Amino acid sequence: MRKLLTLTAVILTLSLASQAQTKVSGTVIDGNTKTIESATITLLRAKDSSVAKMSVADKSGNYAFEAVGQGKYLVSISAVGHQKGYSEMFEVAPGTPSITLKTIELIPQAGNMGAVTVTSRKPLIEQKIDRTIVNVEASITSVGSSALEVLEKSPGITVDKDGNISLKGKQGVLIMMDGRPSYLSGQELANLLKNMPSSAIDQIEIMTNPSAKYDAAGNSGIINIKTKKNKLKGKQVQLN
Repeated sequence: MRKLLTLTAVILTLSLASQAQTKVSGTVIDGNTKTIESATITLLRAKDSSVAKMSVADKSGNYAFEAVGQGKYLVSISAVGHQKGYSEMFEVAPGTPSITLKTIELIPQAGNMGAVTVTSRKPLIEQKIDRTIVNVEASITSVGSSALEVLEKSPGITVDKDGNISLKGKQGVLIMMDGRPSYLSGQELANLLKNMPSSAIDQIEIMTNPSAKYDAAGNSGIINIKTKKNKLKGKQVQLN
């Protein structure tokens, strides 16, 4: 009996280890060995370069991806005024709690004053004082995706197989739609987001430490999904 219990415990331990997910972290600097704040970090699947997760570098140039599943990946980094940089390909294997990538150095773009083109375009990820903003339209990979899939790729957000949403590993996140609490259960919310196209979303606001103006229900964090609103434009016509 004791041997049977021991064997069962070993099998359970191995099973849990195989299902464990890994933290991947690293640092980005520029050509002058200075850190780059607010660089956009993208975790790509090595087999097809599809986006698995997005993040943003902090003030020290550090970044991290939580709960990365098994497989082969590489990291893409972009920042204003720099050429895009890539990490080496790496593999997340069973039983690996964390992986630290080599520091990635971005090369500053050479200035060309002969031809200057000014364009107005929102960055994919904006880092504000109290929140991180994901501009969904700025991501080509969001085309054809559902709102739930976009959330799963957003910084700090994890969606499990049952559709439960956590932020920085914390459950009980307050999900808001256009600034109002959704008041939906976990499964109802998951079904709503699965059936909502990404094209209907303007921005996703992620607040890991909500200010005092928000209800205590948001202590685990707040995710505010801002949808696009159809605005009818017209003009007045004077009838004689």
